[in-house]
Amino acid sequence: MVQNYVFPATVSEAVTVLSTNRGKARIIAGGTDLMLELQDGKNTCDVLVDLTQIAELKNITEENGFIRIGASVTHAQAAKSELVLKHAPALAQACRKVGSLQIRNMGTIIGNIVTGNPAADAAVALACLETTAEITTQEGMQTMPLEDMYAGVCLSCIDSCCQVVTHVRFPVKQKGQGSAYLRMEQRKALALPMLAVSAMVELDGDAFKWARVLIAPVGAGPQHALDAEEFLKGAPVTSATMAEAGQLARNQAMFRSSAIRGSKEYRMGVLPVFIERVLQAAVEDARKA
Repeated sequence: MVQNYVFPATVSEAVTVLSTNRGKARIIAGGTDLMLELQDGKNTCDVLVDLTQIAELKNITEENGFIRIGASVTHAQAAKSELVLKHAPALAQACRKVGSLQIRNMGTIIGNIVTGNPAADAAVALACLETTAEITTQEGMQTMPLEDMYAGVCLSCIDSCCQVVTHVRFPVKQKGQGSAYLRMEQRKALALPMLAVSAMVELDGDAFKWARVLIAPVGAGPQHALDAEEFLKGAPVTSATMAEAGQLARNQAMFRSSAIRGSKEYRMGVLPVFIERVLQAAVEDARKA
């Protein structure tokens, strides 16, 4: 049962509160998942440590060739950010799809990752951007690639009783690069994605220099379509190329049938189309740069 609610003014103070309470305190920012878990008895703690009053965690900034997003930044904030719209359209597109207006106004980008949901919209988009998390503990700061933050389905490697994910960061977009995000859903709001895909590409004239293609939910977190990525290196930017990449992604995908997300067979059938579309959108973005 929560007995105390703390608003630290600095990251150092937040980490100290976690250490002092020895596993009985939890980090909270948006709280759109954690508060439900506490209410349902799926999670317990004595102290909630709220990050929303720490000034450095409220902003989206460009620093040393990276876009940095603080732990208190909401989906609504990211979706409208000029930096995100310029350097990471995939993330802006994903943030506009999250939950409902109320959830987008409260829920945070980093919370979308640390909950460990295998098809969280922002996480799937961030995965194609080569995103890294900055994690602070009593011992100091460390970094971790986003893909390494998943311990299993709906399980995170982050222990919010002693670790604070202060920022995520990804490289600024270069000339000839573009990104995009697409999802399939049963309705337009308050729906988990049946299928989510993201892509980032770099073009060299009329050919792909490289591409990153992510699919979810096909495992603990967003998964690279490795065969498609390898095929796209140096391949011509044509509809036929992107269609073939979709087929290669389908051959590698390992969906499970789900009452919520749809049957394995249905999602396998539509995946190639979504891969082709997300690549087309990423190419369009790259050609605008």
